[in-house]
Parts: sequence; structure tokens; C-alpha cells
Amino acid sequence: MSNQDWKALSERLAKVLGLKHEPIAITFSLEAPAGVAQIEGEMPTPSGDGRTGKVAAGCVFWIKSQAQTFTTVPEDHYNCSVGSVTHGLKPLEAVMGNEDVHELLDSAWVTPEEAMSLPVIRQQSNFITYGPLAETPIDPDVVLLRINAFQAMVIHDGYPGMPVVGKPQCHIIPMAKEDAHIAMSTGCMLSRVRTGMTPEEMTCTIPARRLAEVIDKLEARKQANSAVSGYANKDLQRFG
Repeated sequence: MSNQDWKALSERLAKVLGLKHEPIAITFSLEAPAGVAQIEGEMPTPSGDGRTGKVAAGCVFWIKSQAQTFTTVPEDHYNCSVGSVTHGLKPLEAVMGNEDVHELLDSAWVTPEEAMSLPVIRQQSNFITYGPLAETPIDPDVVLLRINAFQAMVIHDGYPGMPVVGKPQCHIIPMAKEDAHIAMSTGCMLSRVRTGMTPEEMTCTIPARRLAEVIDKLEARKQANSAVSGYANKDLQRFG
């Protein structure tokens, strides 16, 4: 562990943004983290192309990890070909023949060119660990937030040049880990159906190593927004 107090940072982050959901720590590793249990559950019968996993897609682990910390192995993610690629668990060429990829291409949901340009985790990991940031037993790589439009406004106000992207939702994970971007996703239909995220929710990823800097910036922007809110409310009174 580093000298970062992840619990304190999690509490500050939740307070400055008014988060409804716990910030999630995501960690990629070659070794199994000591003392962290593997995700429970059985894998369902494979699809016609052999896909299965502990969940329908890796983004479902974001939801499950709100309440507990667990680790996963690559096979737990394999039901979703897109997530397997963005998380560096399979190369794109290994999934192009899969049923789910054909469905996405045939429906024109994504083009082959878009698929080829997706950011990915560059080094394959043997374990991916998920859990509440406040309870993380290891230094995370990425902090993931489930946010609403107001919270997205506050983050974007602090980082106006940040990437704001759409489908697939999971590619903001490598954007944060590999390129140190604070990145936001409007979500994607594939992920929304599988996770049950509400229409109002978006996601944001923060490189864990930049978290203290980000919180400092958001706290400063909160003061500025408060001042502007006070002015706007006072000015509004002229209109009855």
C-alpha cells in the first residue's frame, strides 16, 4: 500500500460531488491480492460461440462491487467480447467471429473502424479486483463513479478538456489507466441493459494516482459554483 488514505479520499469525493453511489476501486494485477476473495457464482451454459462468464459483462462487476470487495479472473469476463477487448483480456482478432460482435456490427451499433480504434488495457492481467474505494486493501489503478448530469457538470467544469465519450461504456477504464485521462461516458445501450443503470446515470473514471489532485480541484470549483448560485438566485428575484 502507498501512503494514500483511500477512505478519506473516498469520503471527500463523495461529499464534494454529493454521490449517491460509492466510488469504486478497480485494480489490475498479475498476482492475486492477499486476503481478497474471488467473486462467487456459477457460469451459465455457454452461448453457441462458447461465451460465458460469472456475469453478462464486466460492467456488471461495477454494480456488484458497491457493497463488497472481490477479485476476478479473465474467464469471469468472457461473456462480453467488447469488455474482454477493452480490458486487455483478449485481442480484437480473437473475438471478431463471436456472436455478440456480429450482432453489434450487423445492427450498425458500431462499425468495424470504431471497433478497431477502441482504447484497451495494454498488458494482460491475471486478476481484476473491484470494491468500494473506502475499503480497498490495495492501491487501485482506476476510480469509477456513477454520476448524474449535475455531478457531470461539476467534474467537467473542473476539467473542461476531458474526454466525454459514448459506446462502449467500458472503454473509459483503459482511458484512465493507460493514458491518465479523467474520462466520462454517457453510457451505452449494451451496458445499460446488462447493469440496470438508470437513464439518468453516467459514469466517470479517474486515474487513482490523480485522485487527490482531482478532489482538490473539485472542492475549489464547488466554492465557485456556490458563489455563482448565490448570485443567480439573487438576480432571479427580480423576475418575481
